[in-house]
Amino acid sequence: MERQWSLEESVVVDAAPEVVYRLVADLRAMGRWSPECRRVWVRRPPVGAGSRFVGLNRRGPFVWFTTGRISAARVGEEFTFDVGVFGLPIARWGYRFAAEGTGTRVTETWQDLRTGRASRLTELLGTVFAGTNPERRIAVNRHGMRTTLDRIARAATVAAP
Repeated sequence: MERQWSLEESVVVDAAPEVVYRLVADLRAMGRWSPECRRVWVRRPPVGAGSRFVGLNRRGPFVWFTTGRISAARVGEEFTFDVGVFGLPIARWGYRFAAEGTGTRVTETWQDLRTGRASRLTELLGTVFAGTNPERRIAVNRHGMRTTLDRIARAATVAAP
């Protein structure tokens, strides 16, 4: 079977795009949304394109750190960041926000950035530290994205004016 390099999940939230964006763009709150992310430290607030951060992740007994950099931060439209480990690229995560009816369609995206010779090393690190081999990563990410979007939707509904 051919390797899947990207994934996308979406949900319609009963809140304005700007409200949902603010929840997602507050990286320090990512541990509330994601089932893997436990905590994010932002190096220099305020957060915007170019900002760097460190994420602490956990799934079961596995714990690992990632470093990240925000690549797009357009209020109510898009929030995207790249993560890596030991200076090697791992993935690009993104959120798009589009008005739909009286709410917002939030689309979470994931793109695998592991290519070339370094990909073997990062896949090995993923297996050892995150407990997920490349074959299971799509299923794990799909489940995590659905959980994340559900949690964001619930919080956005409460936060909406």
